[in-house]
Amino acid sequence: MTTLTSPRLNAKRAVPEMYRAMIALDEAVGNGDLDPLIQELVKVRASQINGCAYCLNMHTRDALKAGERPERLHVLAGWREAPTWFDDRERAALAFTEAVTRIGPHGVPDEIYDAAAEQFSEAELGALLFLVMVSNAWNRLAVATNTSP
Repeated sequence: MTTLTSPRLNAKRAVPEMYRAMIALDEAVGNGDLDPLIQELVKVRASQINGCAYCLNMHTRDALKAGERPERLHVLAGWREAPTWFDDRERAALAFTEAVTRIGPHGVPDEIYDAAAEQFSEAELGALLFLVMVSNAWNRLAVATNTSP
């Protein structure tokens, strides 16, 4: 088991050009057409799956500031068992987030992709995909470097 101590690497200092590129990509993704609450739900859900305490702390705060209800954040890991708490777009985004985050040897199942494509325009779906990708990248950076809240 890994014991969290001090951060292992300061990526901002060690590889500043790469870190700036991640920031630029993150900003571009954040400027997309996706609903801000869906964006925060996606970030929190990916961070839950990846066990990223730093990102969970940040994104749950951001979600609350954006107007998300605390009750929904409390049940987000079990969103399928609370179907009336999340609308069709949110459920499609969450299923897509989980499939991309846990991508396996068979990729994203057609039924999950198709459900997301029914709920989002092509541009929104592209923004959603990049949002999940960037969230996973930040999670991996924070977890690999022992970044804590």
